[in-house]
Amino acid sequence: MSNIIYLVGARASGKTTIGRALANALNYGFVDTDAYLSETSGMTVAEVVDKEGWEGFRRRESEALHAVTAPETVIATGGGMVLAGSNREYMRAHGLVFYLHVPVEVMAERLRADPNAAQRPTLTGRSIVEEITEVLAEREPLYRETAHHVLDGSVPVEGVVKQALDIFRHASRGE
Repeated sequence: MSNIIYLVGARASGKTTIGRALANALNYGFVDTDAYLSETSGMTVAEVVDKEGWEGFRRRESEALHAVTAPETVIATGGGMVLAGSNREYMRAHGLVFYLHVPVEVMAERLRADPNAAQRPTLTGRSIVEEITEVLAEREPLYRETAHHVLDGSVPVEGVVKQALDIFRHASRGE
């Protein structure tokens, strides 16, 4: 059983918040692939997309995934990481993948309250709820295909971390 944990899900599903808390509970390292990409490129996600287009961003995103994969690490992936089949296969092969499933309304509320929303470029040019609904229609099957387990990401952080720890500990014991 791998000791690498990947978190997948839509933007505002809680991957970074849950990832930090889970890493802390396990005494693991934590990496957010979007933050890593921004740090190594010297640009925000929005700037990378503006300069290199979505194709350039997706290439950098895949490179970041490989660069940050390391033992005893919790990795919060970008919402679109699952779009590349090679990324889905890589995560499943190298670690335990959790999909943070959150209702559209909850994600929309989180995005409205997020002070970093300007760093997250719109994918469709629509309202938050319309965009999340449209993006989830495309990505939900990919999140589920990638994940070993689905977590309810709408409950308080402690509850999500408990779900993940219970599953992780059972998997570590081969149960």
